[in-house]
Amino acid sequence: MSEPRLRLVTHSGKFHCDEVFAYGVLRLALGLGKAGEDHTLTRTRDAAIIAAADIVWDVGARYDAEARRFDHHQRGAPTRADGTPYSAAGLIWQTHGHAAVRAILPPEAAGFAAAIAAEIDQTVVRRIDEIDNGTAPERDVLGLAALVGDFNPGWDSAGGDAAADAAFLEAAALAEGVLRRRVEVLRGRMAADAEVLAAHARSADPRVLELERGMPWKGAVFTHNLPVLFALYPASNGNWMVDAMPPEPGSFAQRLPLPEAWAGLQDAALAEASGVPDAVFTHLRRFVGAARTRDGAREMARKAIALGS
Repeated sequence: MSEPRLRLVTHSGKFHCDEVFAYGVLRLALGLGKAGEDHTLTRTRDAAIIAAADIVWDVGARYDAEARRFDHHQRGAPTRADGTPYSAAGLIWQTHGHAAVRAILPPEAAGFAAAIAAEIDQTVVRRIDEIDNGTAPERDVLGLAALVGDFNPGWDSAGGDAAADAAFLEAAALAEGVLRRRVEVLRGRMAADAEVLAAHARSADPRVLELERGMPWKGAVFTHNLPVLFALYPASNGNWMVDAMPPEPGSFAQRLPLPEAWAGLQDAALAEASGVPDAVFTHLRRFVGAARTRDGAREMARKAIALGS
């Protein structure tokens, strides 16, 4: 005899980002396939169907995580520590977010799951909560909530409830895809952060970060307040880059630009001006340069620091 299918229920009618996103989180966290395979998804307001369901969210006027009821419309619904009301997405995330992230990550990156889940809660799920509860200062027409809302069938469209249910599943696929990509972006950032710290510990000069490959590195320097002035790393063409560190996130300035005498020079002209035989170029804006070898890039950084001081 086959295992009974899990009965999932949310409300019928127009759908919003919170219950759509919550469904994607549940599928990931519980290892579920498509609706109709290992679970049923019913969109209804029928009290009897709601009472008989295994998991209910965004309907039912009850929040009880142990009983797997996740509504936020009733009096006394939970709020975040700062008073921000939860939506169904936020309530589901508190219970199932970590497992959903673990399901997305490769096994070797499982150690990042808690930190990724916490960041997504603050940057994505909280925003869904705010929009759904009307506490967001503004809504972006290209934001996830707006894009999910666009999946709702038009007022004059045909198909009735069946069309709306199909549209819900399409919207859920979008939301799940966004979540998967966000998890991957954060995994990559956190993995790079760990590599940057290890590389900085190995660097002979704490002002020069030597990386074995290109990766996002500036965020780690800011986060950990490293005294880096230049980062060195190999480029795809075989050269070694000399990348200047900005003074603050988003700035186009540099803590220490490459020397003005090198600005805009290439090859032989730059080699003569810099005294580095295999120097390749220095950008006119002096925020990046390159040499043909790691030793050459290291020498460019060393000379730039000496001249700058």
